[in-house]
Amino acid sequence: MIRYGVRRQGAARTSINVDLPSRLRALLDDLRRHDSVLWRRAVDAGVTHGPDLLVRHSPALFGLVVGAVLPEQRRAVRRNLRLALGERGTLDEYRDVARVFINFASCLTDAFIAGSSRPDRLTGLCVNDEHFTNAFQRGLGVIVVTAHTGGWQAAAPLLRSVHAADVLIVMQRERDQRAQAIQDGTRDRVGVRMQHVADDPLAVLPLLAHLRRRGVVAIQIDRLPSGMRGRDVELFGRPWRVPEGPLQLAAVSGAPIVPVFTRRTGFMEYEICIAPPISLPRRPGSSELDVAARQITAEMERFLRDNPTQWFHFE
Repeated sequence: MIRYGVRRQGAARTSINVDLPSRLRALLDDLRRHDSVLWRRAVDAGVTHGPDLLVRHSPALFGLVVGAVLPEQRRAVRRNLRLALGERGTLDEYRDVARVFINFASCLTDAFIAGSSRPDRLTGLCVNDEHFTNAFQRGLGVIVVTAHTGGWQAAAPLLRSVHAADVLIVMQRERDQRAQAIQDGTRDRVGVRMQHVADDPLAVLPLLAHLRRRGVVAIQIDRLPSGMRGRDVELFGRPWRVPEGPLQLAAVSGAPIVPVFTRRTGFMEYEICIAPPISLPRRPGSSELDVAARQITAEMERFLRDNPTQWFHFE
């Protein structure tokens, strides 16, 4: 027997009235963030269920939509472009802003394709690969410093396939743990190993152990998470700060630092640009740390100036 009561109906209505606005707020919040679970689920669903034609050609439209609904990120991208290229005409600037979001969506789609059952595979061209080879052959492990550029995750499986290198990517924990879980699942399926770190000083111990096994540790240097120690440098003539962690890790382990930056050149195709290795003494002074920080920043600046629409620094 089903009973109907005024009090129960009222309670149900109240629950719905309270729940609906909270869900709408959560949805709107996801729409406003480029790293939300909403966008990753959309890409994952498209790659999993979409026809080949859609998967290949829809990222351009998807990127424009993402850029259109994210005004804060659009402004950040425009600032970055002005850093690299100076002020230009409005049309030129907004055209390149659009290209950044198109490239971002294309790289995100490629990452999900690589971790799917689709037959397409990542391919890459290593430029100046002898720099990585020389560093790797020292037998002390390698610290790769990179940035949020086109297909930065592609470097790990490609370096592994060429050099049999065991690559561990170090990242700050993402704001949206649901999005992180989806992305990590995709990375895991292509053999990309992740280590998410917080402010725990003991977090460096697994990285040292990995380097001592002749592994490769990859760390991004174009963002300095809150609370993390950094070194003052200049990027495009403006004050900037890069994480000090990779420098200290190189000093403690003896592993050389190799700047590696990637750019997307076509569907599932990437170019990996490798710079000469940088070494630090076991007990570096402040000036030696500053010199190394300026060196890795100079390599990053050189790459970003040549490839400004492949820089996904949205903060």
